[in-house]
Amino acid sequence: MISQEFFMALEDLERQKGISQSDFISALENALEIAYRKFAGDATSVTVKMDPEKRTVKFYSNLNVVEEAVEYEKEISLEEAKKIKKNIKVGDVLVTEFVPKEFSRIVAQTAKQVIMQKLHEIERNNTVSEFEDKEGELMVATVRRIEAGSVFVEIGSNQIEGVLLPRDQVPGEKYEINQRKNVFVKKVKNFGRQAQVLVSRTSNGLVRRLFENEVPEIKQGVVVIKGIEREPGQRTKIAIYSEDPSVDAIGACIGNKGARINAIVSELGGEKIDVILWSENPLEFIAKALSPAEVIKVIELDEKSARAIVPDNKLSLAIGRNGQNARLAVKLTGWKIDVKSEKDAMADLDDEIEKATAELEENE
Repeated sequence: MISQEFFMALEDLERQKGISQSDFISALENALEIAYRKFAGDATSVTVKMDPEKRTVKFYSNLNVVEEAVEYEKEISLEEAKKIKKNIKVGDVLVTEFVPKEFSRIVAQTAKQVIMQKLHEIERNNTVSEFEDKEGELMVATVRRIEAGSVFVEIGSNQIEGVLLPRDQVPGEKYEINQRKNVFVKKVKNFGRQAQVLVSRTSNGLVRRLFENEVPEIKQGVVVIKGIEREPGQRTKIAIYSEDPSVDAIGACIGNKGARINAIVSELGGEKIDVILWSENPLEFIAKALSPAEVIKVIELDEKSARAIVPDNKLSLAIGRNGQNARLAVKLTGWKIDVKSEKDAMADLDDEIEKATAELEENE
């Protein structure tokens, strides 16, 4: 019923994919037992044994020995049982080999289904085991297909499929078949019989890993990344710091003639990157976070709230297009920042003085 070629195929799978032959055989034995019960009647008790060395498949019926059989699919009378095995008694189970008739086609179909199911299961397990410790890592992916806005890629040594959902794609970035891209492994999702690796090009983690790869001082822990905020495809702000005063943290990130930062910008498709020196003084950090704009002064207004005063001709630069620069600075520092030009700040100050003067005069 199952050819010699079948067992040879199992041996090939074990060699090529590292799939245990015993796993397949156990699954197939169980599947054949279920298939035969459907074929002959659900009450039938049958055991299937496969021997890969002898390359045989044997079927055994299991009948409970009783005085008088009623359920013939699973019982046999003591009188009939003694004709097969003389010393058998009531309560024993009579196990006899038999050759199922008209069952070859079902056996072949079942074997094929089990192999495909087992392959999918093993591929899923391989995916989970290979990538469960890869979450948060940077990996090179090859674009294989694009469907309904999602980009499907191959990643890892086993060329596991990953998916770049629309929300994880950089706006305006183009993807082409066979194109290679760095991706950030967000999550390995296990859906019962399927596993899916979710990857991203928009995650802050992608920028972090790119800096770690390009800047040895970050990899070594000499320079520390304190925070990253990003609007993918447009601008990133990264705050860095070194406790070693002899280390130029910003210079390390920029590299000789901008080589390191340019490599990261190129990988991100031209996305602007502001490298900012972190400070434990929040007001000083706010001033740096509004880079590339020059900041004259930062005044604390309230808890986690400050006003940044910039030269009149730098106001639009400090705020940024559609408020982007100030918005990223707010996210990076965790403070609410009111950006004012020097002229407006002076006008506000004059108003406050005038108001205070008026109140004094009223109280006199």
